This record gives sequence, structure tokens and C-alpha cells, in this order.
Amino acid sequence: MKPVYFDTQKVNNHQPRAILVGVETNQGTGPPVGDSLDELSGLATTAHYDPVAHLTQRLSTIHPKTYLGSGKVEELHQAVKHHDAEIVIFDENLSPAQTRNLENLLKCNVVDRSWIILEIFSDHARTSEAKTQVELARLKYSLPRLTRMWGHLSRQRGGIGMRDVGETQIQLDRRMIRDQISKLTKKLNRIHKEKQTQRKSRQTTYQVALVGYTNVGKSTLMNCLTGADTLVENKLFATLDATVRKVKKNFPYPILLADTVGLIDKLPHDLVASFKSTLDEVRNADLLVHVIDISHPHYRRQMATAESVLNELGMHDTPTVNVFNKIDRIENQQDVEEMRRLYPDAVFVSCRKELGLDDLRRAIVHHYEARLVPYQVELDYTRSDLIPEIRKHALVVDERYHDETMTLDLRIWPHHKARLMELLNGYA
Repeated sequence: MKPVYFDTQKVNNHQPRAILVGVETNQGTGPPVGDSLDELSGLATTAHYDPVAHLTQRLSTIHPKTYLGSGKVEELHQAVKHHDAEIVIFDENLSPAQTRNLENLLKCNVVDRSWIILEIFSDHARTSEAKTQVELARLKYSLPRLTRMWGHLSRQRGGIGMRDVGETQIQLDRRMIRDQISKLTKKLNRIHKEKQTQRKSRQTTYQVALVGYTNVGKSTLMNCLTGADTLVENKLFATLDATVRKVKKNFPYPILLADTVGLIDKLPHDLVASFKSTLDEVRNADLLVHVIDISHPHYRRQMATAESVLNELGMHDTPTVNVFNKIDRIENQQDVEEMRRLYPDAVFVSCRKELGLDDLRRAIVHHYEARLVPYQVELDYTRSDLIPEIRKHALVVDERYHDETMTLDLRIWPHHKARLMELLNGYA
């Protein structure tokens, strides 16, 4: 298969020109190679590269030295020269040896999908926690790939013992990186403990987490429901830090909403591990709101990817509301009606036009009320002034009046019982 070339008239000369490479195996697992390369093109653009061509190959087995077959490597080399490309980006993860061998053959930089995602995360990290998480993942990724970074030592200087100098430098560099990894790990552990303390203080409040594929509109939905000013950009991984806000708009109960980092195919394992603190916002949630971009041509695959990651996090038993966003971008509304029939329990919204948000609020309230437990309070009439405060913590189902007391049948969030008993000063 010949390389497919993009329109090079739009190339920004200030950005490295990139060639994208995808491989389709006989196993047929994962998304079609064309769809995956389209997503890789978006990742490359977000990471400030200019994709000028892509090349694909179908393989029965992966070549251990160069990942691709020798003929395809030569074809790729010609594409690099033709486009004067500065970097080749593989859609699959490469081993350090494969990366080194390909760079020697292609005479340009070679990286894989994981490294591009790490670059994007590094560029978008804003808080100390996010920067630490990304740097830790980058160092873990780089550690086994150091040999190619120091290979110039043996080429620049000859003579007896010069190879040992290079090896010594590699060992020193590895030791420095391991030391830095150790420091960052300790720093993240301290941050995790601080976050756990913050989460304990929020355990008495119902917690909802927004989850989903990257760039489906989670942050926009967060702003619609809470009035927050979370960063909203039409690009991949615009939001890395978990943002937690109290829902203030048209909600009868105290509810906390968390906006979490977006998910994507082939998310680097080290990155998932480093973002443990952020993903804990998902693990601790009482309800997941799974946001899906219904206008995306591959929204079903994105749904499946997000669900797979959530299952890996042990969230398969957590109640979930599917929210199909961007319905305003669907030209044929009959398609939306068909989706409503396929997903009768889902909510269909447009955050941009604020359509369907009341339906989502009702769905969240429904799940909240399903977790309430019955509770009964008896009050003297002299304590009737407490009823407005009681209503802040519980749903009053029934009120019965007696000669000297009144009985309130309540439904209450389990964590609020202690608060209510403290409020009643022994009357509960």
C-alpha cells in the first residue's frame, strides 16, 4: 500500500513535519487502522506537529527489529525524504530497540503514540500535581530508551576505553533518572494523602463524576451544571486536573460534581498509574455521568473504550447515566430518536445550546433519591423551628401531628444521619 499524502499547502513551516504510521494485524483487535490514524493525526496536531502523510501496513507478525517489514521501512524512508519529514510517529508502542533501529534507517526522529500523549499532557499540565504526574510518566517511559540518547559518545570519540566512557555516562544518567523518579513518587504520595484527606471531608456529600472520551464536552457540561469556569477548549486533553464543584443550579440536594481527565485508546500505562489521584475521583463517586459525543462518527468505539477503562478501575458496579452530548450537530433528528429508542435510560443534551439539561438534573436527582434510607424523627412543637434545617439534610415524606409532638418520616442520605442527630441535640 502506497503512502497517502495530506494537503501540504496548509503546513505550518514552524512546526515539525510528521509522517504517521499504522499497522493492522491479523488479530483484528482494536479500532480499524484508518480510524486510529485519524485520531493519531489529531493527537499529533495537538502536540504541535504537522502531519503531512500517513502509511499503513497489514502484518501477520510484528518485525522484532523494525516493527515493519524491510520493504515497508524502505517505502517509509522514501516518504521521509520526499516530504523532508523531521519525525515519524507510530500508532503502536515501539520497543527501545525498534525505535533506535528505525532512527538509524530513516535518519529522523521516531516516536510512538504513547510519547505523543505524554507530550500533550506535559504541555497542558497546569497545577503542581499534574506536572508531577506527567513528569513521572515521562521519566518512566524514557528510562529504557536512554541508550540512543548517549550513542553519540562512542561515535564522536574513538580509542581504547572510550566505549566504557559512554556506558558510564548511561549508567550515571539512569541513576539520575531513577533518583528523580523516586523523588517524584514520594511527592505524589504526599499529594495523594492530602487528596485523601480532602475526599474524606467530602464523603458526607453525594458525589457525581463526569467521565468519557477526551473532547466530548465534559468541561462544558460541568460549567452548565455548576456555573464554574472550567477551561473549555476544542482540543484533546484540554483538562488534566480533576475539578470538583458544588452543583448550584436547580438541585434540591447538596451534590458535588467532579470533572475528570479524558480517556483515549491506548492510554500509556505509566500515565494511568501516575494519574491515580485524579482517577480516584472516579473511584470514589456515587454516580458516574458518562458523556458521549453523539456527533462523532466513532462514538460507539469511544463509548466502549471509556467503559473498558472504567471496568479496569473497578467501576462496573457504580450506577451510571449515559449522556449523549452535541445533539444539535446531528442534521437528521430521526437519528437522535432512533438512539433514544436504543438507549431508553440515556439523556440527550446539547451543552452548547443548553438543551436537555433539566432531564439530566432529574436523572441525577433520581439516582440520589434511590440511595436515601428511611428515618423517623419525633419533635416537640417547641422545636418546630428545626424543620427548615431538617429539610436541608433530608427529604420529608410525611408529617404526623400528635397532642404534644410531631412525627416526621424522612428519607435521608446515609452519611447525613450523624449531622441530623447533632442538629436535633438528642431529640432524634
